[in-house]
Amino acid sequence: MEITGKALTMADLVAYQDGSVVSKTLIDKKIGTLTLFSFAAGQGLSEHTAPYDAFVQVVDGEAEVTIDGEAHTVKAGQMIIMPANHPHALQAVKPFKMLLVMIRA
Repeated sequence: MEITGKALTMADLVAYQDGSVVSKTLIDKKIGTLTLFSFAAGQGLSEHTAPYDAFVQVVDGEAEVTIDGEAHTVKAGQMIIMPANHPHALQAVKPFKMLLVMIRA
């Protein structure tokens, strides 16, 4: 489905799947990416680091985002920035969808 030049609802662009994490890349350029994710309840991304800041906007549901060992509850309509080179992880408190923006410059 072509998404450029159209008004779309982000939450509708990726579906939930039981027991899974689903992703859809919206933009993939040398300078950065926009990726939409859905997480089933209990799913997540294990602790890791990234060489760039990562902007997360929750578009549906609720997640626990841990940065440097500190947990943050992030709900639909909220955002959090995970700083470069700091360990972080995500866990679905309940099913949630998020937009991840990575800028590589």
